[in-house]
Amino acid sequence: MAVTSKVLPTTIRARSDSATKPPNRFRQAFPQYVAVAPFFILFAVFGAFPVLFSIWISFHSWDGIGQMTWVGVEQYRYLLADPVFWQAIGNTLIIWVLSTVPMLLLALVIANALHNATRFRSFYRIAYFIPNVTSVVAVTLMFGSIFSNNFGLLNAFLQSVGLDKVEWLTQPWGIKIAIASIVTWRWVGYNAIIYLAGLQAISADVYEAAKVDGASPRQVFWRITVPMLRPVILFTAVTSTIGGLQIFTESRVLFGDTNNIGGPGNAGMTIVSYLYQSAFIKNQFGYGAAIGWALFILIVLFSIINWRLIGGRDDERITKRAAKRAERAIAAQNAQQAQNVEKETADVH
Repeated sequence: MAVTSKVLPTTIRARSDSATKPPNRFRQAFPQYVAVAPFFILFAVFGAFPVLFSIWISFHSWDGIGQMTWVGVEQYRYLLADPVFWQAIGNTLIIWVLSTVPMLLLALVIANALHNATRFRSFYRIAYFIPNVTSVVAVTLMFGSIFSNNFGLLNAFLQSVGLDKVEWLTQPWGIKIAIASIVTWRWVGYNAIIYLAGLQAISADVYEAAKVDGASPRQVFWRITVPMLRPVILFTAVTSTIGGLQIFTESRVLFGDTNNIGGPGNAGMTIVSYLYQSAFIKNQFGYGAAIGWALFILIVLFSIINWRLIGGRDDERITKRAAKRAERAIAAQNAQQAQNVEKETADVH
């Protein structure tokens, strides 16, 4: 009995200590960590490691199999003096402009038409989105037959109206127009659906108030629709920049010759095409990695430019516009008061 009386307080004290001890948070969250671990493992293996390894090999000369040789920044020095690289940049920028500008404008017009449509709206949405989910290889082959030099549908149409045929796939500008047409056809519907979602988020009261004030459809489009779609336009401009500067499949399929991946005179050689040629055809993986990081810098630079031109600091813009409107209103009010004073003075005399 005496032993029991000595053990009992100790047991009660141990239970009270375990009750006041905070729970182990790691043990509680361990099942959640296990659930999300596959994603982080796959990301580390197939995402983070290739990026870090590409930085490492850009400072080496490596053929993909043999021993790596440290060359430091020589790859980047050669890159800055490489005329083919600068030609690839010029080709990519021209194709990007020829495809992105008409693509976004057409997408905005199509989205506005779909927004105002009353019949078959769902059908048109699906029809405009189908080119985006179509295989890019199949689309490129189709456009290759359209722009073919000898038996192309476009040249057949030109000859039917009495015009001379154009060597689309041998002339520098013809090649760029052909590639830009493929990109535009594939992505105009995708951007139109995004613009349509943005249009549907605009309150109908805004348009009703504009109609009451006597605004024309053109004024409504440019003074209300476009400014309120600025965040959506910024998104499409940035994504189009990222995709446009990484064009590869269109030119690769259009000119299937491995020895002439950029077409005649390298007129269709894009930055990614040059990266592919350097790394996987010439086995210059270090130089290919350097081209990849130069492309990354270009994408970041042009994305920032798009953000500054289209998005910028909306709060500052709104404040400046409000200040200008207030100044105009005050100036108009002062002018009206001056006119009233002049009329009263004239009446008195």
